[in-house]
Amino acid sequence: MKRIERAALDSSAVILYFRGQPAAVELFAGIQEIYLPLIAVGELYLGLERSENKLRRTRELNELLSQANLLQPDFQTAKLYAQIKAKLLAAGTPIPDNDIWIAALARQANLPLAARDEHFEFVEGLEIIPL
Repeated sequence: MKRIERAALDSSAVILYFRGQPAAVELFAGIQEIYLPLIAVGELYLGLERSENKLRRTRELNELLSQANLLQPDFQTAKLYAQIKAKLLAAGTPIPDNDIWIAALARQANLPLAARDEHFEFVEGLEIIPL
C-alpha cells in the first residue's frame, strides 16, 4: 500500500486496526499524520465502555490518541453537516448522523477518510480510503 501523508479515520477503521485486520494495519503503518474526528473518538470511547477487555482497549486507545490530531467541529462544520445531510435526504440515501459529522469534518480539513462503511461513498466531495 502506498504511503499516505494525512488521513482522517472513522471509528470503523480504528476498530479493524485494533483487531489486527491486515489491510487496516498496513494502512495505519503508511499514514504519516493521523486525524481523528471528535465524533469518532466518542464512538471509540463507547466501544471501550462496552468492552470486555477494558484494560487492553484503554491502552490501545490511549496510544492512538497520543499520536492523533483531533478534528473538532465548529460553525463551518455545522454548515457542511447541514449541506451534506440535505443532499443525502434529497437523494434518498440517508446515513447515520454521526457519520455525516465525521464526513463533514474530513471534508472541512480536506482529508481522505479511512472507513469500512460503504455509505460514506454517498457523500459528495469526500475521498474515501476503503477498508
